[in-house]
Amino acid sequence: MTTSATTDERVGVPVALGAVSVFAAVGMAVFGLSGDQVAAGSSFAVAMVAGTLAVAGAHAYG
Repeated sequence: MTTSATTDERVGVPVALGAVSVFAAVGMAVFGLSGDQVAAGSSFAVAMVAGTLAVAGAHAYG
C-alpha cells in the first residue's frame, strides 16, 4: 500500500510569486508616473524575475 502526501506548493508558489509580480508592476507604474526611473526599472526587474519564477514554479510543482 502506497501513500502520497499532497501539498499546496503546486498552487501556492505560482500564486505567491504572481502576487509579487503584480505588486511590482503596480510599483513600476507608480514610480514611472512620479518620474523616478531607477525605482521604476527596479520594479520592472522584480516583476520579470517573479513572473519567471512563478512560471517555473508552476512547471516544477504542477
